[in-house]
Amino acid sequence: MQRLYDSVEPRVMDADMLKLAVGEQGPQEEAGQLARQEGILFKDVVSLRLDFQNILRIDSLWQFENLRKLQLDNNIIEKIEGLEHLVHLVWLDLSFNNIEAIEGLDTLVNLEDLSLFNNRITKIDSLDALVKLQVLSLGNNQIGNMMNIIYLRRFKDLRSLSLSGNPIAESEDYKMFICAYLPNLVYLDFRRIDDHTKELAESKHQYSIDELKHRENLIQARLDDELARQVELEKHKAAFVEHLNGSFLFDSMYTEDVEGNKLAYLPGVGELLQGYKDKFVIICLNIFEYGLKQQEKRKLELDTFNECIKEAIQENQEQGKHRIAKFEEKHLLSLNAIREESNLTNIEVRIVEYSEDITELFNVLMTLEMQLVEQLEEIINMFERNIMDLVALFIENVQSLMAQCRDLENHHHEKLLEISINTLEKILKGELDEDLPEDVRALFVDKDTIVNAVGASHDIHLLKIDNREDELVTRTNSWCTHLVDTIHKDEVMRNRRRVKEINQYIDHIQNELDTLECGDVID
Repeated sequence: MQRLYDSVEPRVMDADMLKLAVGEQGPQEEAGQLARQEGILFKDVVSLRLDFQNILRIDSLWQFENLRKLQLDNNIIEKIEGLEHLVHLVWLDLSFNNIEAIEGLDTLVNLEDLSLFNNRITKIDSLDALVKLQVLSLGNNQIGNMMNIIYLRRFKDLRSLSLSGNPIAESEDYKMFICAYLPNLVYLDFRRIDDHTKELAESKHQYSIDELKHRENLIQARLDDELARQVELEKHKAAFVEHLNGSFLFDSMYTEDVEGNKLAYLPGVGELLQGYKDKFVIICLNIFEYGLKQQEKRKLELDTFNECIKEAIQENQEQGKHRIAKFEEKHLLSLNAIREESNLTNIEVRIVEYSEDITELFNVLMTLEMQLVEQLEEIINMFERNIMDLVALFIENVQSLMAQCRDLENHHHEKLLEISINTLEKILKGELDEDLPEDVRALFVDKDTIVNAVGASHDIHLLKIDNREDELVTRTNSWCTHLVDTIHKDEVMRNRRRVKEINQYIDHIQNELDTLECGDVID
C-alpha cells in the first residue's frame, strides 16, 4: 500500500537537489550547455520531475513561481506541504508516497490533474480551492466511507475519478452510487461510463438525489445571499458609509451602556427612546444615501480623468509613431545610399546628414513627450482639485449631519435626566407606582448617583458618534491622498519609461550608423 524506507537515507528537498534536477531536465545540446553555464532561473522552469528521490519532506520550491507540472511520485513523503507558492500548477503527481491526509493545496487554484494514488488517505476533503479540478486519482488508499463521494459534487469540471483499491470499491453499489451522485463524470477507474449505466444509477438513487439537490439548492441560495450582502457591503465601504443604512450606530451606543439600559425601565423612557431612535436612524439613512451619491460622483470624476489621460497618451503616441514611420522610410534609403556610395567625401556628407536626421528625430520625440508631460500635468492638477473639492464637500456635509446626531443625543440626555430626577423625587416620597428591577432602584440612592449614571450613558453615546465621524473623515481623506499620490507616481514612472524607450530607439539607429561608418572606413 505504501513505500517503505529503504537503505537509502531519507532526503529533504533542498537547493542542491533542485539544481541538479533542473539541470538534468533542461534543454540538451548547445542550448543546454549554455543554460548550465549561465544557470537556469527556477522561476523560468515550467515542469519538474522529482520522482524516485527518497524525498521525505517537500521544501524549497518557493522560487518555482511559474511551475505548471510537478512530479513527486515514488518517494516517502508523509505530508503535503511547501506547495503554497506554486499557484500556476496544473498537474501534480504525489502517487506512491506515505501521505495520510489531503492538505496544503489551498493556493493551487489552477490545478486540473491531481494524483494521490497509493497512499494512506482515509478521507476526501480539503480540496475546496481546486475549482478547476478535472482528474482525481485516489486509487489504492484507505477510503472506506461512501459519503466521501458527496463531497466531490462541488467539482463541476471533474471528469475522471479513480478509487479502485479502496475499501469503498468493494461495495456492491460502488459504481452505481458514484455514477448517480457524480453525473458529470466521464471516466471511473479509467473506464468510460456508458449512458445506460448512468440512467440505471440515476433511477436507482433518484429519491436520495432529489433530496440532496434540494438541500444543495438551499445552501447555494444562502451562499448567494451572503455573497450579495458582501458585495453590497464592499460598495458601502467604498462610499465610507457602511452600516449607516439602519440602526447599527444607534444600537452600538447601547451595547456597552449599562446605565442607559437600566434607565430604559423608567416610566416614559421607552417612548422617549423610541422617538430618539427613529429620528437618529433617519439622519443615519440621510448620511448613507448622500454617501452613495457622492461615491458615484467621485467614480464619475475618476472615470472621466482616466479617459482623458488615455486619450492624451494615445494621441501623443500616434504623433510619435507617425514621425518614426516617416523617419524609417528615409532611414532605409539613407543607409542604402551610404552603402552604395563609393566616394569617401560623399559618404562623410551623407553620414553627417543622417546623424542630423537622427538628432532631429530625437528632439521631435522628446518634444512630444514634454508636451505630453505638460498636458497630463494639467489634467492631473485639475482632477486633483476636483476630487479634493468633492471630498471636502462630502466631509463637510457628513459632519453637519453628525452634528444633528449629537443634537439629538443632547436633547435625549436632557429629557432622560429630567425623567430620572422626577423618578428619584417620587421614590423618596414613596409616590412611585411602577415596580422597578433591583439594579435600577440601586441607582436612585441620591441625586449625584443618578446624575452620574445619566452622564455616563451620555458620554458613551457621544463617544460612539464621534468615533464613527472620525473614522469616516480619516478614511475618506486617506483614500483621497493615496489616490492622488498614486496618480502622480504613475505619471512619473510613465515618463521615465517613455524617455528610456526613446533613448533606446535612438541608440539603436545610431549604432546602426556607427557600425556602417566603421565598415566603410575599413573598406
